[in-house]
This record gives sequence, structure tokens and C-alpha cells, in this order.
Amino acid sequence: MSSESRRREETATATGAPAHWAADVVLSDGGTVHLRPLVPEDGPRLVALHSRMSERTRYLRYFGAYPRMPASDIRRFSTVDHRERVAFGALLGDDIVAVGRYDRLPGSAAAEVAFVVEDGHQGRGLGSILLEHLAAAARERGLRGFEAEVLAENVQMVSVFREAGYTVRREHDEGVLHLEFTIDPTERSVAVARAREQAAEARSVHNLLHPGSVAVIGASTDHAKLGHAVLTNLLAADFAGPVYPVNPEHRSVRGVRAYPSVVDIPDEVDLAVVAVPAARMDEVLDGCLAKGVKALVVISAGFGETGEDGLGAERRLVRAARAHGMRVVGPNALGVVNNDVEVRLNASLAPGLPAPGRVGFFCQSGALGTAILAAAAARGLGLSTFVSAGNRADVSGNDLLQYWQTDPGTDVVLLYLESFGNPRKFARLARRLGRTKPIVAVKSGRHSGPPALAATSVPVDETSVAALFERSGVIRVETLAQLFDTALVLANQPLPAGDRVSIVGNSTALGLLAADVALAEGLRLTGGPVDVGAAATPEQFASAVRAAIESPDVDALVAVFVPPVAVPGSAYARALRAAVSDPPGGIRKPVVSTFLAVEGIPDELAVLGPGGSPGPGSVPSYPSPERAVSALARTVRHARWRSAPQGEAYRPAGVEPDRAAGLVDAWRARLGSAPVAADGSSPSTAGSSTASDRATITLSDDQVGELLGCYGIEPVPFTLVESLEEALDAASELGFPVALKSANPALRHRPDLVGVRLGLTSPDQVRSAFHGLREASPTGGLYVQRMAPAGVSCVIALQDDPSFGTLLSFGLSGIAGELLGDRVYRAVPLTDVDVDAVIREPRAAPLLTGYRGSTPCDLVALADLVSRVSALAEDVRAVRMLSLDPVLSAASGAYVAGARIVLGPEPTSDAGPRRLR
Repeated sequence: MSSESRRREETATATGAPAHWAADVVLSDGGTVHLRPLVPEDGPRLVALHSRMSERTRYLRYFGAYPRMPASDIRRFSTVDHRERVAFGALLGDDIVAVGRYDRLPGSAAAEVAFVVEDGHQGRGLGSILLEHLAAAARERGLRGFEAEVLAENVQMVSVFREAGYTVRREHDEGVLHLEFTIDPTERSVAVARAREQAAEARSVHNLLHPGSVAVIGASTDHAKLGHAVLTNLLAADFAGPVYPVNPEHRSVRGVRAYPSVVDIPDEVDLAVVAVPAARMDEVLDGCLAKGVKALVVISAGFGETGEDGLGAERRLVRAARAHGMRVVGPNALGVVNNDVEVRLNASLAPGLPAPGRVGFFCQSGALGTAILAAAAARGLGLSTFVSAGNRADVSGNDLLQYWQTDPGTDVVLLYLESFGNPRKFARLARRLGRTKPIVAVKSGRHSGPPALAATSVPVDETSVAALFERSGVIRVETLAQLFDTALVLANQPLPAGDRVSIVGNSTALGLLAADVALAEGLRLTGGPVDVGAAATPEQFASAVRAAIESPDVDALVAVFVPPVAVPGSAYARALRAAVSDPPGGIRKPVVSTFLAVEGIPDELAVLGPGGSPGPGSVPSYPSPERAVSALARTVRHARWRSAPQGEAYRPAGVEPDRAAGLVDAWRARLGSAPVAADGSSPSTAGSSTASDRATITLSDDQVGELLGCYGIEPVPFTLVESLEEALDAASELGFPVALKSANPALRHRPDLVGVRLGLTSPDQVRSAFHGLREASPTGGLYVQRMAPAGVSCVIALQDDPSFGTLLSFGLSGIAGELLGDRVYRAVPLTDVDVDAVIREPRAAPLLTGYRGSTPCDLVALADLVSRVSALAEDVRAVRMLSLDPVLSAASGAYVAGARIVLGPEPTSDAGPRRLR
């Protein structure tokens, strides 16, 4: 984006347009444009747009010829208040190529909306993009509907409204259609927007990985330079299209004609690989923009990883590229690879590539990229595509997930992640993709992230990462070795139908070792390990394998093998491959092996695919039984996740979200600047705080009760008292037995319960308890609360991750549970399946179901309480922390004995109009 365009964007913000209204968006053909509110200085650009439009386009937009735009209309179209009148322009370079606007109808919550798109850019989805962003802006300004007057013959514009997912009412009058529709998001409108997002972002990555031509800017004759390595690798891979070296000092590089600059190349350039010093990037970028290059892969370093100056250059690079329709991989990237035999693209620094396969790999680390590719090749793991994003200034793992969703050449997805740019979107995309294609991920950087990614990352704590992967079905592994171990099974063997495993081998020791690991991994053994004996022939070994596979009680097979002295091991390997490739009854089951202690897929166990590399049906081998069984166990757990019911959104009866929203709005308006004390006391008793604390509000006891009441959650009755007389009166009014608790949570939740007295059945006991608590806590209030029925003490909580969203946690109370981290986490909203899993997954959950003869708790009531907390978190997004502690789960129900809620700014959402990070 030019400095002039940036200045105009700042002008729009200064005149009342929110900064977040500006956005880079991906169009249906994979190109990009920059969207921003219009300002008065845009008048000449609107005139230029008008002059480029055909008579037909002007007629359809203005219902007449409208050959010239009068000065009064120029002022009217470019001068808006960003409230009652809003206008967005879509910019490609410095040109406005489309305009959308709305004007509020007097005395109404609706506005008239209209669009116009330059002829050369029609059919790229600009109308739909403008409608999404205008609708979002209108909702922010309190509008609820749009109206439009469209010529009946303007089929394209009518389809924009009809296909947006809204319910459109139409009236026809003498060739003009009057359209009306509400703009509140609907399930269908959100689905439409996300489907278009997926198609557009997938197309942008497709353009990157399927270029018709490649230019190497910085191609060098010096063997030590990056530009020489990239050009060499492109040529060695036998890229299907033309390759153009760009070098102003040489007529040719590696025997290929070179050009002084990219603009001198006579043909179109789809992809430019840039390997020049960062200081020359502006000059290179200008040439790429002038040439109309569609995508950039920036190998060069010296950007965000070097500090603030480099970060500024990186941001300018991405802004300018996107504003001119380009996506960027990098900077500081290893490059991109497409092993498709019809493309053969190796635009990377990696000299050797794995064979073609059906595994897609995204890696953030350029330094590790070469080692990763070499490791994949050594194990016989074929790749379809590989992208190393480097600083990930633009193209990210989320973009690749969109691409792989519909890529017919990819069956398994591998991720090496160091950070998240948009974790909410990652969770949504991974959950959808994981239902059809397994995702295996290594997430490093648990304690600190790489400086190069700091500018494009958001912090996500380890608890949230675990919940994110759990909810999304991502197979998380700890090391690259485990990543490849798991990928070998997924890429070559079918998913198991269950967790029943048979072990067949010629070594009792190895069989027992494999059995121990299988049981530790939660697999079920079908009988003991089958030992065919060291003297068994290949045919006898194969017969035992077939018998195991044929058994209806077996879902997967582990073959453990030690080569005998007399017979070559390759004969046994071929026998195993034959038995697995042609199983009895034609039903294939996953098989892993420890054949010859080979790591990967030995030739004897490979079933060659169309490209001559190992393909489906090949049997992976591991150096040890432990690694073989662990890899199989991960696929079993993934298969269980995929086949498990996804659950349905569940809304408990008797909730009042509108009343809750009204209460929260009123409290925030009245107490928005109130500080929060470190001990969690209410605003009226809080002390001084930092400025950052002032965005949060800790609700009082009465406010907590009101908000919980909107969701049918009624805490056990209590009264806050200051004196002994008040305590006695409260106990009498509530009814014995009662509990007496310190208002200081630091005392109330201590393991020794120094701040709590339970089961008080008389005034004398209340009096004694009061004096005892006053010794522990001389000042502050005390709670008198009716005793709940005896039960298992639990904790239900909401915790906020500012980047990922709200997590609901559940666990049993007590120091052991806290010390061992026995908590289950789920991202809200929860489905009915999630609710059931939350209360049954803690390791201490058997205490709720009658452990050792105890009375079982009412799990239906407990699940109902969890679902109500989930609904509250979904509806009232200003709730940044909620704790129900303790919740007493008894045979007669679930009773909330303590509650605390903190309000704060609503977190960002993955919903809303489409935009690039």
C-alpha cells in the first residue's frame, strides 16, 4: 500500500471510521484487495473508476446513462460520516476498483445499500465482500436491515443478495426489484461466508503451488548464494513451466537466459522467488507489482527477526503486496514444494526432496525445513506439498489448512508449529479438516517463541493449546520422530475400527514388550502375543498374520520380527506384505512392524504407488516395538475421535440472555472504570490498581446472583454479615444447619479450611464459630450460608485466553486435584457430547459414580449445571472469569455454594466479515 493510501486510511479513522473497518481480503480467484472507508480525498479516484466502467455497468448501477459524475455527486459519494452514511472502497494498487455504500433511511433501523464493481473485476466476489463488511459496519452502528433497488435485469447484483444467506423479501415494480432483508448473522449466512472464505484462501494457495512460470530474483552464479541454490533446485526438479533468472550483471545463470529485472521478462510471471538483501526489497517489490506477479516467496532474511526496523520493512512488504493482489510466503522462508508430477516445483533451498506422496507438510521454521525434508525422505514418507513460512508475515498454516481441505492429492497433514497467528480460526479449520484428513502436529515454543514470529503471533498458554488440539482432533506429538512415526501409519495404513490389537512375531521377548506398551497406551489385547517361533518359515509367519487379520476380534496388528540366521529376512518381509496387501475377506486392517529394525518403509514392505514411491498398503517399520505401538495407539485415538458423535448444540431451558445482556451493559456503564483488587474483592472495597486492571469489573454478590439467575443457576442461600448479632439473625432466618465462611477467599479455600466452619446446628455453635473465624480474620465480612446436602465437592470455572477464547474447566475440589492438575478443559460453546465428557473425564470422576460403595451423585443435574455455565459464557462474552467453587454434587442434585464473576472487554472473535490476519 502506498504512503498516500495509508494516509487516507488514517484520515478515515480520524474522521470517525473505526480502524478495524480497514481490511485485506482474498477474492474468489485467490487475488487480494485492500478494503477501507472512503474519504473526501478519494473523489478523483471515484471519477477514474467511473471513467473505466462500461456504459452497461453505469446503466445497471445508476438506472441511466450517467456519462459524467457531477461535482456534487463526487462530494456526496466521497464524503460520508461513517455512521448514518458509510462507504467502502476496494483498492488494487492505488486504484479503486469497487465501491459499496449504505445510507440510513430516516427514522428507521434500516439503510439503503448499493454497489458498483469495475468491469474487469466483476466475477471475483467483490460484491459479496462489500456486503459482508457493510453489514458488519451497519450492525455496529445499530442498524438491523438493508434495502436495495436493483434493476431486474441486473442478475449479478440480485445474486449477491440472494446467495448471501439472508432471507430476502422481494417486490417487483416496472422492471425494478425492491429487496429487503435483516442483516443479523444467520446460520446460513455464516456458513456461506465461511465456504467462500475457504474457496478463496484455498485458491490463493493453489496459485502459489501451481504457478505457470517462476522468476528467481537474485539468481546468482556464485554457488554460495541463496539465489544460486534456489535456481539449481528449480531446474533439478524439472519444473513444468519456464524459469526466469533475474540478474542485472549476467546474461545467463546456469545456462538459462537471465533478465536485468522482472519487468524485462517478456512473458507473464506467476511466482517470484526473491533472494536479494532486505535493503533491496522495495526496489524488487516495485518491479513485481508493475509486472503483475501473483505470489512471492521471500527467501531473504533481515526482516522481523532482526528487530523493529526489520519488522517495519516486513509490514510494508506485506501491505504493498496485498494491496496489489499478491500473497507472500516468508520472509526468511525455506520455500515451497509441490511434488505433483505435472508441476514438479521445488522453489526452496532444500536440495533433496522426498518422493511424491499424499502427505502435506507445513513448517514455520526455515532452519529445520531442510532436516525435516531429509528425514521424510529417509523414512520413505512421500509428500504432496511442503511450505516453510519463515516469519509467516502473510501466508500461514491456516491458509494451508484451507487448501488441503479440498486438495485431492493430500490425505494426511503434518504441522510443525512454533506459534499461532489466529488460534480461533485454526481450531475451526482443523476441526473441519480433521474429520476427513488426519492432522499431526508438533507444537514447540512452550516457554518462549521465536522473535521472528513475535509480530504475527498471539500468546496461547499450554492449557489452551491442549484444549485447542483436543477439540479439533489434532494428533499432538512431542517430537519430530513421533510426527514421522505417526505419519507413516496414517499415510500407508487404514484407520482402525477399534482398539483391539493382536501381536504376532517370532520372538517372545519382543511380543511381551509390545504387549506391555499396548496396555500402557490404553489398547486392548486380543489374547496374548502369538509367537510362531524362531524356526518358522515365511509361509508360517504369513499364515499367522492372516489368521490375526481375519479374526473379527482384531482391529489392528503389530508384527514383531527378529531375522533368523538360516533364511533371509527379506523373504519374511515379502510374505508379510503379501498377507497384508491381500487380506482374508478383503478387509484391510492397519499393520505396523519392527521388521529388521528398519526405520521407515523398507523396499520389501513397500507397495509402490503411481509415482514409484511407497503408497497405501505399505507396511511401516520401526526400530523398536515401543515406537511401533505408540504410533498405532495415536491412530486408534484419532479414529475414535473421528467416529465419535460430534454432538449437537444444546441450550438448556429457562435461560434469559436478553436480561443478562441488559444487566451486564448497565453494570459496565455504571462501574466501567472501577478497579479490581488483587484479592478479588468487590469494586466498592477494592484498593488501587494499575490502568490495565481498570478494564475489568468484579461483580458483587448480589450481581453474581442476578446474572446466574438469568441462566437458572441458584446459589445456596447466604447472607454477608459483619457482627455476631447479624450472624445469629441470619442463621435463624436461613434455617439450621448453616455454614460460616470468611469473605476472604485466601482463607476460605485453604486446604485446612481455616476460614470455614460447617454443619452448625445451633446458635451456640454459630457463636463459637464466629469467634474462631474472627481470630483467623479479625476484619472483613463473614458469610452465613444454609448447609447444602453432603456431596462430592467440584469446581466449574470459565477461564479466558485472550487469543483463543473462553475455556470451561471441570474438576473435583481439593489440593490433590489442584496439585495434579486433574481438570478437564473444553472450549465453549459445549455440545451435549462435550458436557457428558467434561464430567466423566477427570481421573477422580469415579467418586461421582459410587466409588467403593458410596452413593452415586446426580450426574444429570451436574451436566445441566455445566451446560448452563456454557450457555452463559457463549451469550455474555464480557464474562472473562467465572468460578463456581465449591459445587456440591449429591444424590439429590448439584448445589452451588460459592461463586465469583469478573467482567472485562469482550475478546476478539473469529466471526465477522472475511479478512486476512
